[in-house]
Amino acid sequence: MASNTQDVDIEAERAADPVETESGLEPNIAGALSYLVGFVTGLLFFVIEGDNPFVRFHAAQSMVVSGLFVLAYIAVSIVGTILTILFASMNTFIIGSIISLFLGLIWLGLALGGFAIWAYLMVTTYRGKTIRLPVVAGIADRLV
Repeated sequence: MASNTQDVDIEAERAADPVETESGLEPNIAGALSYLVGFVTGLLFFVIEGDNPFVRFHAAQSMVVSGLFVLAYIAVSIVGTILTILFASMNTFIIGSIISLFLGLIWLGLALGGFAIWAYLMVTTYRGKTIRLPVVAGIADRLV
C-alpha cells in the first residue's frame, strides 16, 4: 500500500515539473528572454517555439512593443527635424528652443517609459505571469 502512495507522489511531482520548450528552457525563462533584446529575441523565440503558446505570445508581444517604440522614436525625430527647419531663423530662436526642450522631454519620457515597461514585462514573465498590454496584446494574439 505504501508503494501506491509513493507512485501517486511521483506522478504528482512529474505533473508539477515545468514543461520544457523546444529551446530546452523552461517556458517562463524563454518568455522572459524573448523581451531581452526586443524585436530580435522576440523573433528568435517566436520562430523557435512553435508549440508553446505562452512563449509565442510573449515573443509576439515583445516584437510589437519594441516595434511601436521604434515607430514612436522615429515620429518624434521627424517632428523634431521639421520643427527645427521651420524655426531655424534667429527671430524664432526662443520658440525653437522651447520646442526642442519639449521634444527632448518626450524623448526622455519614451526612454524611461520603455525601460520601465521592458523591465516589468521581463520580471512578471519570469515569474510565470502573463501581462497583456492594451492594444499590443490584441496584435500579439493575431500573430500567435
